[in-house]
Amino acid sequence: MRWPVFLLFVLVVALQYPLWLGRGGWLRVWELDKNLQEQRASNQRLEQRNARLDAEVNDLKPESGTDAIEERARYDLGLVRPGEIFVQVPQRPEALKEPGKPAPVQSGRGGAE
Repeated sequence: MRWPVFLLFVLVVALQYPLWLGRGGWLRVWELDKNLQEQRASNQRLEQRNARLDAEVNDLKPESGTDAIEERARYDLGLVRPGEIFVQVPQRPEALKEPGKPAPVQSGRGGAE
């Protein structure tokens, strides 16, 4: 009676091995599924980035007007139109501001104090 039970046990183990540890087994499927989810997340981030870049390219094309080009020249290059006065108000870093207290008024003198 022992031989048939032992033979059936060995047969079940032999049949289960490919299912769990074989080339197309569950462990491999779980690993591939994890990799697939990571790749989908990466693809979604890249698609969003590409959409932003595509919108920026379309804004910079001459047929869509010069608003985007002018904005870019103003902020990135600091350009102004003739007759305009450029005023820049420096901001204190948020870490230095205390809640509930207004920022101190700086004197209008230039140079070291």
